[in-house]
Amino acid sequence: MADFPSKVTTETSSPNSQSSQQGGNSLRGLAANVTVMMDGSFIRSIPAILMIVEILLGLLQWALIAGAPYTLLPVYGWVMFVAVTLWILTTILFFMILFGAQQKLTFIPWPLAVMVYFAGATVLYLTAFVANAASVDPFYTPFYLRFYQQMAAAAFFGAVVTLAYGASAFFSYLTWKGDGGNAATNTVPT
Repeated sequence: MADFPSKVTTETSSPNSQSSQQGGNSLRGLAANVTVMMDGSFIRSIPAILMIVEILLGLLQWALIAGAPYTLLPVYGWVMFVAVTLWILTTILFFMILFGAQQKLTFIPWPLAVMVYFAGATVLYLTAFVANAASVDPFYTPFYLRFYQQMAAAAFFGAVVTLAYGASAFFSYLTWKGDGGNAATNTVPT
């Protein structure tokens, strides 16, 4: 008779899950759980790319304004409020969509809510951009020349972010209306 091993394990789990349960490699298990929860197709979509652009350029805009003496003109308080508030809200919305909050919070009409958010953000950013661009004065004293350049750059990035929010509002309108595809995929055979 063949020699039978003295200890036989009948566990059917994989070595990765076994090591993560024992705490040996819990970081790998955590990373696997996070990537399972993420919506990978969202990251590669046009709305996600626009949201990333809004987050990055919005951060750059309010950093430029915060680095200058924005308290000299009260209008920059409005520009800072709009830029920082929409940056925070867009970042939260991005991560909510990325991690599938729309599947967990089904009582919210997500296409309508996202469309209303981006339409409101476009209007707010448009007012902030116009206020920022109108208050840039090229006739500052030489001491304020650097701040003029910062405010002019902030106005430029404000225009770009306004366009990105407008494009996001357009794409969210198409999603809400249901015209995301072409005519051949939206027809119903009779």
